[in-house]
Amino acid sequence: MSAVSRRNSIVSVPIKNIERELICPICKELFTHPLILPCQHSVCHKCVRELLLLNHEDSFDAGSECSLPGSPGPRSRVPSPSMERLDRLARSGSISSPGWRRGSVTPRVTTFPCPGCQHDVDLGERGMSMLFRNFTLESIVERYRQAARAAVAIMCNMCKPPQQEATKSCMDCKASYCNECFKFHHPWGTPKAQHEYVGPTMNFRPKVLMCPEHEMEKVNMYCEVCRRPVCHLCKLGGSHANHKVTSMSSAYKILKEKLSKSIHYLISKEDQVRTQISHLEVLINETEENGQVAECGAYEHFERLFQTLQERKSEMLNSIAQSRMRRLEQLRGQVEEYQGMLENSGLVGYAQEVLKETDQSCFVQTAKQLHTRIAKSTESLRTFHPAADPSFDEFVLETSREETLLKELCFGGVPEPPIIDLSRSRVYNEGLLCWQLAEDTLATDHQVLEYRRLGAEQDEEGASHWRLTDRVYGPSTVVCDLEANSLYSFRVRSCRNSLYSPYSPEVTFHTPPAPAFGFLFNDNCGFSSERLALSKRRDSVESMAGMAFLLAAERVQTGSYMGLDYIIGDTGISQGRQYWAFRVEPHSYLVKVGVASDSKLLEWFHNPRDTSSPRYDHDSGHDSGSEDTCYDLSQPFTLLTVGMGKMFLPKASGGDHGDHSNRVLPMPQRIGVCLDYDAGRVYFYDADTMRCLYERQVDCSGTMYPAFGLMGSGKVHLEEFITAKRLSYM
Repeated sequence: MSAVSRRNSIVSVPIKNIERELICPICKELFTHPLILPCQHSVCHKCVRELLLLNHEDSFDAGSECSLPGSPGPRSRVPSPSMERLDRLARSGSISSPGWRRGSVTPRVTTFPCPGCQHDVDLGERGMSMLFRNFTLESIVERYRQAARAAVAIMCNMCKPPQQEATKSCMDCKASYCNECFKFHHPWGTPKAQHEYVGPTMNFRPKVLMCPEHEMEKVNMYCEVCRRPVCHLCKLGGSHANHKVTSMSSAYKILKEKLSKSIHYLISKEDQVRTQISHLEVLINETEENGQVAECGAYEHFERLFQTLQERKSEMLNSIAQSRMRRLEQLRGQVEEYQGMLENSGLVGYAQEVLKETDQSCFVQTAKQLHTRIAKSTESLRTFHPAADPSFDEFVLETSREETLLKELCFGGVPEPPIIDLSRSRVYNEGLLCWQLAEDTLATDHQVLEYRRLGAEQDEEGASHWRLTDRVYGPSTVVCDLEANSLYSFRVRSCRNSLYSPYSPEVTFHTPPAPAFGFLFNDNCGFSSERLALSKRRDSVESMAGMAFLLAAERVQTGSYMGLDYIIGDTGISQGRQYWAFRVEPHSYLVKVGVASDSKLLEWFHNPRDTSSPRYDHDSGHDSGSEDTCYDLSQPFTLLTVGMGKMFLPKASGGDHGDHSNRVLPMPQRIGVCLDYDAGRVYFYDADTMRCLYERQVDCSGTMYPAFGLMGSGKVHLEEFITAKRLSYM
């Protein structure tokens, strides 16, 4: 079969065969007004709204109500049980939190996990209004619905009863018409005659896609960083300033070409796909057969165990019954013997009759044997012992060992070893170790993490001693009391039914030279809400080139203008050594990172400069030359420049003029800063390898704060382990 014929065969596939691509991952129904998330997955409008409601307990207001044109309002949505319950609580006034407004159930929180990839989606202040409707997907869903209900015709919206079947739909009027009504409402020579019409449809989408942030602007560019259409205002002064953008026609051409090539590649591999499908079907049959064989084998094994237990049970019950009968006979005989000792009955009565004998010879003949029996009875009275033991202790079973063996019967073999997740694990003076469990069908009982300090005390064979953690019933654990500036090796293994898996591959982490310093961004001291966007957790900050930036730049006609927006940590350092780490987004234009004293911060925040000269500070980040003469002097701040995927080290005095190659480094994925307050020195590290990239003297005459300066488009994320302790007390 040729490629062309294959392509034609693919195109001719009925649309009903693509149903699995048209199902919302949340409600498991066909998409209704799908929205495109920043991660490029699509979700129903009503499902996004419910996700936001369910993702927060009681933080609601009316400020983030969706303003999408054509989006379903509260009257047209299909209520779910959770939504109905929230509506009832809101109407009845049962929820009296300050975050509620009567009659509104729109959530204040705008963060939720994507149901497709589980990445957090932050909608920002505009909420759902910043999301695009997926009109292409909406049209495909409509075509699918029409194919599914081919027997149900779309009727004309203008006919008087009885209605005629529609033959076309007007995209401008958003209505369906029969031939006669269409001619009547779209006469020749009028503007309506120029309206766009298609075949009968229930899906009317706008002709032009409008920007959700600037509702009166058409999208005409494509942001390659955010992977979404934008308008020219977004590029000039919005959140996409300094992002790499292309024209919409160029993005359309490139993406369409890529998609076509991918489709053609899949079509060309049709034979390979069919072969793999056949192989998978064989595996399915083998799995079913082998599963049945395994079930039969397990049934036979347990039947043999049941049979053995049943036989032992019968033997033991018979032994208990025989012992019981024998003991009862002995005890009952002893009872009869003792009853004979009573007066006027048995032995005593017989002895009394013998005493009445007057013939001496006859008396002696009988009394001798009688006296022996009475003496024996008298002795038994003095030393009474039951003829049989009433307890059956010898028949009590001790089966704890057997029960343990039965419980430890292993049906799945040795479990697969877990793999330590380097992207989620973080090690400071405490270590957060995460791992991924093996994707087998049987769950493990627990995991055991082992770690050792390389180069520490060693045994006779020259190996460091491994230390074990307690049993871990999950995919992560925290290791405490790690020594600073040390190299540690970690490994983990799983346990199932007392069988341990092999160890995972060992991974090594280098602890920082000082304890981890926990802080969040300060949203009070000098924080500019016009140009800096702070996350709700205060662990990330992003700069946005807004209108204020453009107005300030308009005043400068010549020269270069630089305006940094500073933000600091909410906790200062006044003694000892402290270390913190953070991540700068690769697309950031210019970000300053380092430390600053409280006196310098007062100067920055309370004496703002309006100057076009970049030589105002010694560490401005520009190669003006004047800053080099005094850079070796101890200053109350140190800031390194990061941006455009690079890290720029300050010049060394008197050298490398004009040579920048040895001062420009690739920007590390994670940057670490260590401040030695007592020694008055600051260090900058590659936080992944703990390699020191730069160090210098700093004047620690006051309280020192982690400091960050951003310009243009930039974003900084504090390390999660750094902020965890601070967040736990908020």
